[in-house]
Amino acid sequence: MTMTFRRAAPLGALLLGLTAPITAPVLAQSTAQKSATAQADPEMRLRRIEAEIRAMQRKVFPDGAGKTFVPEITPGQSTMTPTGTPASSAVTDILARMDAVEAQMTRLTAQVEEGQNRSSKIEERLTKLEAAAAPAPEEPAAPLAPAATETLAPAPVAVPPKPATPATAKPAATKPATPAVAKPASPSAARVAAVQAIEKPATGDAALDEYNYGFRLWEAKFYPEAQQQLQIYVDRYPRHNMISFGRNLLGRAWLDDGKPGTAAQFFLQNYLADKKGARAPDSLLYLGLAMVKLKDTEKACGAFAELASTYPDEISGRLKGQYDAARGSVKCK
Repeated sequence: MTMTFRRAAPLGALLLGLTAPITAPVLAQSTAQKSATAQADPEMRLRRIEAEIRAMQRKVFPDGAGKTFVPEITPGQSTMTPTGTPASSAVTDILARMDAVEAQMTRLTAQVEEGQNRSSKIEERLTKLEAAAAPAPEEPAAPLAPAATETLAPAPVAVPPKPATPATAKPAATKPATPAVAKPASPSAARVAAVQAIEKPATGDAALDEYNYGFRLWEAKFYPEAQQQLQIYVDRYPRHNMISFGRNLLGRAWLDDGKPGTAAQFFLQNYLADKKGARAPDSLLYLGLAMVKLKDTEKACGAFAELASTYPDEISGRLKGQYDAARGSVKCK
């Protein structure tokens, strides 16, 4: 019997045949990983930009709900992706979302800059209004009448002048003349009686009684006495619910007494102390009128502009007639 032996295959060919089925999956897996990494980088960038957008919205709109923008890119209905669809479509969608987010950031930045510009203009107007507090020189206020519980001091007795010095008398040394300060005249008995005839309310609410008494004095045109009474109310009851009325009426008492410079200080103080006060818009209106009387057109126009900007409902409603008349009394640029 003759035996035939086949020659063994070379070792290299055998190894090549074993590794060939393994190499192909490994290469495919490496290619898939590279593709996934290329898609992950834009996704991470998009998430970072969206996080920055949310942080900016919380800063610009701290009140929360209703203040953020609706995203322009919304998720659509999911569809079955056919086999063999190129991977570049996902990257294209991410890039489109990034473009939309960056455009939204640009709009938010523009709104922030616009808000800052508006705030700076408001501060500039307030600065001009505060400058209006400097009063112009005025005549000394008339003496205040004594309260109802006080009595008038007796009038001083006139002293007759001394006889003239003889011509042979030694002349006195000359000194610089000192301007004489005129003493305010005492209120007449008739005025004191008229003031005492105005009854002070006694309702049990001390703060309200003080204010109402000052109002009655102002209404009766006893302006110096009203100034004194309303100042007492403002100093003693700064947190009373009528304090906005009291400060405004105190300014009115000075303005009606012919002292617009002093009145302007009280009007400005009332506006700045509580811009939501019941008489804050009135104080801005009368501040402008006080500036008109002082012939300061720029500050008067500034007060009227602030009134129109801050209280548009008031000038078109309760204060419309007064505002139109006051605004027509001065020419603003």
